Amino acid sequence: MNDNRSWLPGEFLKKMQGLLGDEYEDFLVSYNNEYMRGIRCNTLKVTPEVFEKTVPFVSGKIPWTENGYYTNEEEQPAKHPYYFAGLYYIQEPSAMLPAALLDVKPGDRVLDLCAAPGGKTTELGAKLKGKGMLVSNDISASRAKALVKNVELFGIKNAVVVSEAPEKLAERFEGYFDKILVDAPCSGEGMFRKVHSIAKNWEQYGSQYYADIQRTVLPAAVKMLRPGGMMLYSTCTFSKLEDEDSIRFILDNFPDMEVADAIDFDDPRFAGFCRGFVDGGDTAINKTIRLFPHKVHGEGHYAALLRKKGPDSAAEDTGCKTNDPDAVNDYDTRTRAKYKKISDEAFDFFEKLGMEVDASRLWVNDNKIFLLPADMPDFSRLRVLRTGLFLGEMKTGRFEPSQSLALALSTKEYKNVLDLSVTDERAVRYLKCESIDVEDGEAMDGYCLVAIDGYPLGWAKIDKGRLKNKYLPSWRLQ
Repeated sequence: MNDNRSWLPGEFLKKMQGLLGDEYEDFLVSYNNEYMRGIRCNTLKVTPEVFEKTVPFVSGKIPWTENGYYTNEEEQPAKHPYYFAGLYYIQEPSAMLPAALLDVKPGDRVLDLCAAPGGKTTELGAKLKGKGMLVSNDISASRAKALVKNVELFGIKNAVVVSEAPEKLAERFEGYFDKILVDAPCSGEGMFRKVHSIAKNWEQYGSQYYADIQRTVLPAAVKMLRPGGMMLYSTCTFSKLEDEDSIRFILDNFPDMEVADAIDFDDPRFAGFCRGFVDGGDTAINKTIRLFPHKVHGEGHYAALLRKKGPDSAAEDTGCKTNDPDAVNDYDTRTRAKYKKISDEAFDFFEKLGMEVDASRLWVNDNKIFLLPADMPDFSRLRVLRTGLFLGEMKTGRFEPSQSLALALSTKEYKNVLDLSVTDERAVRYLKCESIDVEDGEAMDGYCLVAIDGYPLGWAKIDKGRLKNKYLPSWRLQ
């Protein structure tokens, strides 16, 4: 055995030896291996079948999710133009499991309670397919800013990003959500191999600190789940105190909650998955899932699917509409007068879009225009960072479309498109906010949607053949 594990805390090793028994040595050996890297394709923009043929650095399929892939160690997917088009999210393979297990359907009301930086939220949003509503919350406002960017990068239109304590949300949304994901704050033992510094944090805080946090988060989550609704609890730790004991805490304190079957452990897609550790023949805990790095090609993870007993009272269809490429936005004089906070320039721009922009769902804040999710509940007096889709900003005599609108469109939904090939050096220059040349016939004057191989990147404005780069500077490729 080499000394690649010498940095692991001795108390942690002692605990794992007691937990794993005969498998302990195999577990130790896994820490001498490189951690696995993965990406998950954005099904709002591309099908897995097309993705596999398009993205050059896919090295294999992750079996426990339909749209997850291993990537080569030497690749840099965060530097590729397809990343800036929102075609995928870079995510550790085991971390893809929780969102894959939560059976989100279009039209659901979904809550991601501890959502930053957005890996699970982006998959939940993709599953909704623009129908229903996603509330993505993180108590840390600084972490939630990264969440906003990832929601926008993925082109998710029907999300509200919030930064609140779970118990405050529970006061407003009792029994409201159909599906809730709680990827709880944890001691991170399962990520030691990937991020060695987490071990230092573990030595400082330990498991009890995080278990106490979990015991405050979970009651709020249960309160917000409707009867018949499903909740997925997950961590990236091996600690029984934070895993099985958290589920036992739910079952003991909330008799209307029960553990559901999340997977068929005999299914070859889940080879290497372990059942939760059972004390005294507890068959409910036996349905929960553990991932160990010596058993699967991924890091340590825990997941449990729970259901709130009672009639299946799923929310009725919210009336959300999927984008219609042939939609016509007709804002007559009466409509424009009714929504007089919105400038004619903005309405003129919306009329050019192939996606439907329902004027009754437009909201203006400080000259910024947002398209709210249909039937959105009251978020007043809550700390909201993003409400629905940010469409753009009204300025004197003009309307400037937003970066988030560009990423939410398809190239079929805007007539003036400059579509660059991934081999065209102008694509990288555009992403670096540099000026690029436009040849005759490539695009018309006015606002232009710049795309890479048919996938939007952002805006530019063309005037007599000269292109002004409108890519968002804070998103630029470094």
